[in-house]
Amino acid sequence: MPGLPPQIAGWFAARGWDIHPHQAEMLARAGDPATLLIAPTGGGKTMAGFLPTLAELGTDPAPGLHTLYVSPLKALAADIKRNLRAPVEEMGLKIRIEDRTGDTTQTQKKRQRADPPHILLTTPESLVLLTSYEDAPRMFAGLKRVVVDEIHALAESKRGDQLLLALARLQHLCPGLRRVGLSATVEDPAAMARLLARHPDPCAIIQADPGPDPDITMLQTAELPPWSGGGAAYAIPAVLAQIKQHRTTLIFHNTRAQAEIFFHNLWLANDDSLPISIHHGSLDRVQRERVEAAMTAGQLRAVVCTGSLDLGIDWGDVDLVIQVGAPKNVKRLVQRIGRANHRYNAPSKALLVPANRFEVVECVAALEAVRDHALDGDPRGPGPLDVLCQQILILACAGPFDADQLYKEVRSAGPYAALPRADFDDCLEFCATGGYALKAYDKWRRLMQRPDGLWQLRDPRSAQRIRMNIGTIQDSDLLKVRMSGRGGKPLGEVEEAFAASLTAGDTFLIGGQIVRYEGLREMTVVVSRDAARKPKIATFSGTKFATSTQLSARILALFAADDWPQLPRHTADWLALQRQVSRLPQQGRLLIESFPHEGRAHLCVYGFAGRNAQQTLGLLLTKRMEEMGLAPMGFVATDYATLIWGLDPLDDPAPLFDRAALRDGLDHWLAGNAVMKRTFRASATIAGLIERNIPAAQRKTGRQATFSSDILYDTLQKYDPTHLMLRITRTEAMRGLVDFGRIEEMLDRVGHRIDHIRLDRVTPLAAPLLLEIGRVPVAGQAEERLMAEEAARLMAASGLAGLTQG
Repeated sequence: MPGLPPQIAGWFAARGWDIHPHQAEMLARAGDPATLLIAPTGGGKTMAGFLPTLAELGTDPAPGLHTLYVSPLKALAADIKRNLRAPVEEMGLKIRIEDRTGDTTQTQKKRQRADPPHILLTTPESLVLLTSYEDAPRMFAGLKRVVVDEIHALAESKRGDQLLLALARLQHLCPGLRRVGLSATVEDPAAMARLLARHPDPCAIIQADPGPDPDITMLQTAELPPWSGGGAAYAIPAVLAQIKQHRTTLIFHNTRAQAEIFFHNLWLANDDSLPISIHHGSLDRVQRERVEAAMTAGQLRAVVCTGSLDLGIDWGDVDLVIQVGAPKNVKRLVQRIGRANHRYNAPSKALLVPANRFEVVECVAALEAVRDHALDGDPRGPGPLDVLCQQILILACAGPFDADQLYKEVRSAGPYAALPRADFDDCLEFCATGGYALKAYDKWRRLMQRPDGLWQLRDPRSAQRIRMNIGTIQDSDLLKVRMSGRGGKPLGEVEEAFAASLTAGDTFLIGGQIVRYEGLREMTVVVSRDAARKPKIATFSGTKFATSTQLSARILALFAADDWPQLPRHTADWLALQRQVSRLPQQGRLLIESFPHEGRAHLCVYGFAGRNAQQTLGLLLTKRMEEMGLAPMGFVATDYATLIWGLDPLDDPAPLFDRAALRDGLDHWLAGNAVMKRTFRASATIAGLIERNIPAAQRKTGRQATFSSDILYDTLQKYDPTHLMLRITRTEAMRGLVDFGRIEEMLDRVGHRIDHIRLDRVTPLAAPLLLEIGRVPVAGQAEERLMAEEAARLMAASGLAGLTQG
């Protein structure tokens, strides 16, 4: 085996193994400045990433840090440590391998900085923290390679932006540093390579044999999917039957609340007492680790989970993956499918379970995309400025810096390659003074420029508080949940707003068990066990996925077919009836239906823009309808449509979709809206304007922190409307919670091609929206008219009708 030392080659030979071609190519390209490896799950990506390191370190490695491995998950870093140590010990290599995450003890962390291992496995947040110390140049002095695993998962979030800024800092400290990215799911390899490499250095792309296509189908069930809802309770018997037929099954859900509901129903139906469990990010760490250990040992037949088990951890003998609910994103589905039969050239086996009738269509579209090897993904925007502000503060913690050199360093990070100097200077000024409206407050005057031109912390003691707030992951205001009694067992976390809605005796699900709310003590939700069968459901935090643009386009393409042999009969008949009584939505056209229902005028807009955008569209359209005197009463939105109801029918919907009017309405709506304040708080926390972690003596509740951020937001709006944080907030809101870009994409797609169909009753495609929960009421003219009509009716019934006149 060329390129491998005898000890490593002998280890492979003793097992009768040959290294894969992509592993050999990784060895051959070990000296390249940057390399992106795309290989299927189970294809030995991690070993490919580490083989050059093992070969370079050899049997007598020099002391010091040689290779840094960065993972999105703490659990993945721990798993890699376990799986890498075994072959290293068997090869007789004297290589120290350690991990460093939030779970590492302070004693170990201190020792690692003084005497780093040869290979350190960590997360983006822990790496960034290491770069903030004055001794970072000494710790990283001998660093040769950085391996970023599951790079696709990091590249899609601010964690990736922060990581790439940290790599730019490491490259400054170690000019010869080589970068490696590993992934199984990259929709645009060239774009990912540009992101990984130091700008403008090249990046080699190695694509392994993708192996056999996955064995993926839709689960056949005796009961039909319901018209709406996300629980998929109808499929419990069929899912249980699949669990019995397989060794270990992972059952993925898109939200934590849905996972809790499904696990509860599955447990009630588990008459054979099969060992099943649940795993998601709101559960207590000890409970998650217990589940992970049981999976690794092969002691569980099934685990109901969320994205917490998406990534490349080798969990025991998983031979089936079930995705409950439409996957929303093909790339995420492929990643989850890869958890089954985690071996090279072994097809993964997966089943899709649509939660409702429309999701049947989405699941079929997703299946076709997987078979076509068509991954989805939106192009990345420029690097966010709130992350850059945090990076400037982090660098100041490590010691004085030169602004010109730092600007050059930041521009070497892919997301910031086109960063204008004016934006960089605005971020620097914000870190130094807080900006025009806040510069009078010492709290936000954190940097100062020395006579020699270098920048440094104004007060060195502030470094501790900056380090306490490193990170881009935004948690909701979460409260710990613990069983009552002395030493009560911790169960996990729920959102503070949910806890505030509870009264003594209320029940809810957490960790698969029903608990009874006893009270709130010292910011902890105290509960006891309860035997109830129908609990309240905790509103867990977590991403509410929106259907990707590419998947939406596939659904519209599927609608255009003459018939649908690939769909179940009940769904094909449903779509055929829709085509008969109205029409199906089309790519390049906007279908709008209007019809009466229960005495109200209804308007259904099939935008296929994703849930956030359709929600925003509902807000903007009802505002426009108010201005036009149409008295809207409320709306509900899904990924594919917005349904609005009110007192008066709409004759011509075209004026509602005037782009300038919609944007103007958005600007006015955003100015004082809670969405903006929520977005402001998140960005201000990342940028360092608001501290999420402070010394214990100064802690405040999440509600108090929200109040403080609202005051800051209102102050800046009034006195400094061009403040950097307000600019960042608008950019983030438009891209995230509001997703106005998807609305503009929809308007570009349809132009003036609007099909308005007037009907005398609800249509098949609109009917499920009438059953959706989460309706948004509109307070305005409709409410006033109904109140006046009700008052007149009551007066007439009382013989006092004359009093309502004049």
